[in-house]
Amino acid sequence: MTRTRRGYIAHRRRTKIRLFASSFGGTHSRLTRTIIQQKIRALVSAHRDKDKQKRTFRRLWVTRINAVIRENIVSFSYNRLINNLYKRKLLLNRKILAQIAILNRNCLYMISNDIQT
Repeated sequence: MTRTRRGYIAHRRRTKIRLFASSFGGTHSRLTRTIIQQKIRALVSAHRDKDKQKRTFRRLWVTRINAVIRENIVSFSYNRLINNLYKRKLLLNRKILAQIAILNRNCLYMISNDIQT
């Protein structure tokens, strides 16, 4: 029985996988099996760390807002600010509030004074 050569589709599939792993080091960018394993591992890490990044950024925003609020008014804290925002039905998310806190503190002070009950 003669040896069959694999066709165009298999070569195209391997080429596509190699392009993904071209920046990987050593064997991870040369051998097809290890490339596939590393590709799976990279995609799993990317998916996991996407959620982790969301958590860490939210944490950073909360920290920034809390620091600026406590600077101005001693008795006022982050959770009271957010609670008052919800009561007044002001739709400002934490990212926007953190940017206001960094770039224009007086604006955040005005917002906190307006909603204070």
